[in-house]
Amino acid sequence: MYQIHTMNKISPVGLDHFDRHKYSWGEEVANPDGILVRSASLHDMAFPESLLAIGRAGAGVNNIPVEQCSEKGIVVFNTPGANANAVKEMVLLGLLMSSRKVADSMTWVKTLKGNGPEVGKLVEKGKSQFTGPEISGKKLGVIGLGAIGVLVANAAQALGMEVYGYDPYLSVDGAWSLSHTIIHVNTLKEIYENCDYITLHIPANKETKGLINASSIASMKHGVRILNFARGELVEEADLIAALDERQIKVYITDFPTDGMLDHPGVVSFPHLGASTPESEENCAEMAVLELMDYLENGNIKNSVNLPAASMPRSGSARICVIHQNIKTIISQISTNLSELNIDNMLNQSRGDYAYTMLDVDGNVSSDVAEKLRSISGVIRVRVI
Repeated sequence: MYQIHTMNKISPVGLDHFDRHKYSWGEEVANPDGILVRSASLHDMAFPESLLAIGRAGAGVNNIPVEQCSEKGIVVFNTPGANANAVKEMVLLGLLMSSRKVADSMTWVKTLKGNGPEVGKLVEKGKSQFTGPEISGKKLGVIGLGAIGVLVANAAQALGMEVYGYDPYLSVDGAWSLSHTIIHVNTLKEIYENCDYITLHIPANKETKGLINASSIASMKHGVRILNFARGELVEEADLIAALDERQIKVYITDFPTDGMLDHPGVVSFPHLGASTPESEENCAEMAVLELMDYLENGNIKNSVNLPAASMPRSGSARICVIHQNIKTIISQISTNLSELNIDNMLNQSRGDYAYTMLDVDGNVSSDVAEKLRSISGVIRVRVI
């Protein structure tokens, strides 16, 4: 029976996919085969030898020591796109609030309390201080055209905006989903120079941290409005504040507030509410559970952040799954050690320093054969299903 350690509250919509005859799950599982997690940090957790996979019910994996997992042969899954609609709606809200001074006007209206029948007149008299432009007809630059970026781009276009999209790694699925009216540009410079609004939908990594800085801001249109519902690290805070003070940036909208931003009049900040909908939590839980099940039962990998995608229909009497370093000689060594078995089907995929090989074989895979595979230099984990 597979043991699953659930951390945080995982939606029953996802957990209901587990067959109770094959799975046991809960918060007190001692030697789990898998972990399901939302926001709990795993960085200080000692992973047991039994742990095969971690399913993150959400997109970001900052709470998981991914490289350590790779070294131990633990597959880390996330759920890209499961919360995309929920985040898209928050971005659209931010887009509108960046133009129309709704937040400030709401705060001001509350100061009129106690004026009795004069409130209506005072509202009419004071509303002109909260004027702002319409978004229709303006230019929006979408940096990152993953699941969320594509939805934002299409929705903004439907609201009458002229949308520019930038993503050097645009997937085939993303390209098919993107409206043909979106202007796909090849450089960030084209976004910066042309767009009245810019929204970020990229991960924070070595290449993207500090993307919004003094240099990039200087090349943007004067009075640009920037939305960041992706990661706080994408922005150099000191440069952002300076640009807001100089009015080079008109408004900054984010759900990653910092102490230095909270009292700035040019910043509108929210809690990180993008995925805080019941629909999103259910979608994320369901996707994470199904990914975990397919890996544990069949060895298939989909939406992993540290191992390559690999999926193969079952054939033969047993499936051998090998996680190993991406070294040329390993495949031949694996085949040599399986010379007494008939290999029905085989799949090998690589990702960076790591690779994954699945073999469907006829015959009994003895413990001796499995140990021989484990003894190959560069092999990290061997499973026989």
